Amino acid sequence: MSIKIWGRPTSARTQKVLLAVAELGLPHELVLASGTMGAHGHVAKGNQAFGVVDTPEYRAMNPNGTVPTILDDGFVLWESNAILQYLAMKYDPDRFYGSDTERFASASRWIMWENNELIPPMHTLVKHTIRLPEEQREPQVAEAARAALTRAWSIVEDQLSRTGHIADDSWSYGDIPMTIRVHRWALLAGEDALSPNLARYYGQVSARPSFDAVRDPAMHLAG
Repeated sequence: MSIKIWGRPTSARTQKVLLAVAELGLPHELVLASGTMGAHGHVAKGNQAFGVVDTPEYRAMNPNGTVPTILDDGFVLWESNAILQYLAMKYDPDRFYGSDTERFASASRWIMWENNELIPPMHTLVKHTIRLPEEQREPQVAEAARAALTRAWSIVEDQLSRTGHIADDSWSYGDIPMTIRVHRWALLAGEDALSPNLARYYGQVSARPSFDAVRDPAMHLAG
């Protein structure tokens, strides 16, 4: 039985799930769903969203109307970080966190930090440089977001000066969101903008076979 995933390929939160199932080698089906983007770009540019998320059937699964949502053997779950933890615990706790409570907690800390400190400014930067029509973009808002990201990445750089991966020296599920963020940052700012340990880390995570699930620049730079 395959896992059913509702989401859109250009959603970083959906990408977390796609990267996790690729890492696990799990069969899955992606159902295109979004209230903000479709095959041709953002609704702000007059494009049509994939939809689905406002239907009664979808809202019965996910009352927020957000993506991603998964269905796994009858179990419905939404919120991307909760999905990551679920997949880690159910399918490969040893590889995803060494079946160790402290490693699980450390990885959990970083996926929460990514959600709070990297997602908001990166969303704003993409919005005001790519997704909004040019006349609606505000350069000062984009620059403030870029500055916030630079400060946040300095925290990651410091962590990576002491550990090989984000939670500790070994790969864990905590590296899944960070992989997507560092890849998107490299595409937005250029690889020359990566600090030394962040560049080393990017080389490591982008060399994993599962990275092909999120490698395509169009998944990150779609407007």
